[in-house]
Amino acid sequence: MSVSRRRFLTHTAAGSSVLAAASLVKPVYAGSERPETVHLGLIGCGGIMNFHLRELADTGENVSIVWLCDVDPGQISRLEKHADRIQKTRPKTTSRFEEVLEDPLVDAVIIATPHHWHAPMAIRAMQHGKDVYIEKPISHVYSEGHAVIQAAEKYGRVVQQGSQMRSSPVTDRARKLLDEGIIGEVRVARAWTAEQRTLLRPVPDSAPPEGVDYDRWLGPAPKRPFNRHRFHHTWRLFRDYGNGEIGDDGIHDIDMATWGLGIDSLPVRVTARSSRMMLHGHTGDYPDNMTVTWEFPDGRLILYENYPFTSYGLHGFDNGNVFYGTEGYMVFSRRGAFSVYLGPKGKKGPTEGDVRGERGYREHRADFLRAVRSRDRQTRADPVTAHRSCALVHLGDIASRTTGRLEFDPETETVVGNDEAAELLTKTWRAPWGLPEL
Repeated sequence: MSVSRRRFLTHTAAGSSVLAAASLVKPVYAGSERPETVHLGLIGCGGIMNFHLRELADTGENVSIVWLCDVDPGQISRLEKHADRIQKTRPKTTSRFEEVLEDPLVDAVIIATPHHWHAPMAIRAMQHGKDVYIEKPISHVYSEGHAVIQAAEKYGRVVQQGSQMRSSPVTDRARKLLDEGIIGEVRVARAWTAEQRTLLRPVPDSAPPEGVDYDRWLGPAPKRPFNRHRFHHTWRLFRDYGNGEIGDDGIHDIDMATWGLGIDSLPVRVTARSSRMMLHGHTGDYPDNMTVTWEFPDGRLILYENYPFTSYGLHGFDNGNVFYGTEGYMVFSRRGAFSVYLGPKGKKGPTEGDVRGERGYREHRADFLRAVRSRDRQTRADPVTAHRSCALVHLGDIASRTTGRLEFDPETETVVGNDEAAELLTKTWRAPWGLPEL
């Protein structure tokens, strides 16, 4: 019989076989080797949650979906059919995430809401004793990253950011080569988002869709009339809810840039520029292109480029990285590929070709579920690791909005000599949905 994580802690004799099974991508269990059930609440039932639930069913992970939560009942109804493949009993449904957090049966939650809800909801979940898998980024503004880290420590909770390429087999193989020094000492990492974007013109405000709890959807964001461009899918274009291209697709490749360099600190200097290059009259608050450079205390650099006009990508990939070393360079893509080029003539070295299926989603969830069961809180994208990458997003955006150049103290995590930029490290949250006191 399956037992919850809390009961599992008493079953230490079976621990080694359980953990071994929990780490498999497609588990095959026999008798007592089957790992203990993790009871999940799923909050935010849009596109990526649909993907999570389908894959949980496909992989046979031993989970129970206790709750489906969304302010839009239509989102929930689209997910229920996938839950039927996992269990015979349909999950409970609600528009109030508090019901999920107050349920003592729930061990962990997956949060896939718009960004402005990530930290306020995750911290409340931790206060209720839940472990949290948070879709990227864990923070909507810089200061929220600190709060998530502090909550995880105070309440002893497992936290995983949805930076799935940190768990991909392709990433592990590339890591081995980099650690062996195949391209020498890596000094610069480049990340990019290069995709075609289409013009989205503003539309008038209107009434919310029937059945949607729009005030709860806004939550900590400023109160505004409903506008369909500020709702499903395109909310990412607005500062009230999202972080623009750099914090949506860009965060994945920026995170892999920090991974490739082995970054374990925050930058000392940030330079950035952005503009409207092509999408004139486009709705939303963010530019359609951006370039950012972060310099670290030892002189290493990360570069980020975002272009709205390419159908060809860079080095053959719409999203990717290049790691520049003293002996060569590696082209790496979270789409599932890497290639090495060595010496002054760019001699071809080891390559992983193009393994598009190896994007790490399954392994990353398995890493989280392993940590939930074992209470080993060191996940692949723990809150400290996640904050380092999210901090680059926030500082890049702040630099582009202000003077174009920031001096930053990585020890105190403060902007030096720029009050306008320093104010943008945090924000005002609409009551009563702000960050709870720790």
